Amino acid sequence: MDVKTVCLGMLTDGPASGYDLKKEFESTFAHFFAAGYGSIYPALSRLSEDGLLTCEEIPQEGKPDRKVYCITDEGRQVLRDALKNTKPCHKIRSEFLATMCFAHLMEQEDIQAVLDHRLGDIAKYQELFRSIEQDGLCDWPQGAKFVLGFGKAVARAMENYIQENRHMLVEESATEAAVG
Repeated sequence: MDVKTVCLGMLTDGPASGYDLKKEFESTFAHFFAAGYGSIYPALSRLSEDGLLTCEEIPQEGKPDRKVYCITDEGRQVLRDALKNTKPCHKIRSEFLATMCFAHLMEQEDIQAVLDHRLGDIAKYQELFRSIEQDGLCDWPQGAKFVLGFGKAVARAMENYIQENRHMLVEESATEAAVG
């Protein structure tokens, strides 16, 4: 699924600006789908050109006009068609894991710092999940609740794995340094 399709899905909840969608990517979607302004705005532009969204420009004093997007009936159909994919890919791109692949080339204190930083990021996600749950999860559709639960489970598993297995990297690094 690409950014355009996710934007269409987000807009089924109601009109929104690119800024509003970016905030959604940074909160509700943060643990599983990253997108920045550099991909959101081109996606919105293309979706508008294709007639899948309408755009209303709202004048703002001292600022550029605010563009608010609404999904069209055709956009809803394109989204429904995209959601018929019964084999969506589950990709994981992790700079953390790529770094850990080369832990044998790192200093012990650098490994510790990377692991501690990752645990800090996981703690931030867990706090985000708690915040989301406190802010009206009962109104969410079941699919969104499922995704939140999945994110919580993955975060718990990552935290547990790092805590239980960090000794593998530290011992390996210390052994390599002693031999090297």
